[in-house]
Amino acid sequence: MVTEKEILQRLATDPDLQLILHIVQNLHLKDAWLCAGTIRNFIWNSLSNQSGFDQETDVDVIFYDQSLTWEDSLHIEAKLKKDYPNYRWELRNQAHMHTCTPNTQPYISSQDAMSKYPETCTAIGIRLDEAGQLELFCAYGLESITSFEIRPTPHFLADNERMASYRHRLAKKDWLRKWPQLTILSE
Repeated sequence: MVTEKEILQRLATDPDLQLILHIVQNLHLKDAWLCAGTIRNFIWNSLSNQSGFDQETDVDVIFYDQSLTWEDSLHIEAKLKKDYPNYRWELRNQAHMHTCTPNTQPYISSQDAMSKYPETCTAIGIRLDEAGQLELFCAYGLESITSFEIRPTPHFLADNERMASYRHRLAKKDWLRKWPQLTILSE
């Protein structure tokens, strides 16, 4: 079993992730994290003896700031794409993102939002703390990620509409093509 310390070491030594984390930190956004597929895919790649960070993966950056509008987020994302075109940036203010998931109350923080992502293996994020150290948030632990298991989060399990969107998302993602060792669970 791969430990949290080993995962953090792999994340901390990847040059792309380190650059991205510094870029994100320099945006000075509230409650900002590099998360979701960026980190999940890195771990799966790393454990599959593939290159950790790959250019096909979206760079999922989230933050939580009720004072910034959806349009403000789009402007920040556009600037990232212009300044760092070699990455596939997706920047989302979690103060507005609850509307993208059926029957979901507004989030209260980025960590709250991550805990309500569709899959437990996607409910993960990293950031640099004020001392420049890597901070890991993993709402459901690392077991599902390191065991190559995809399962819905409790938030998605609790609602039929959300579960329908979970199943649709899995069909669209086609993760088994890249990581054939994955196990997909519906409960």
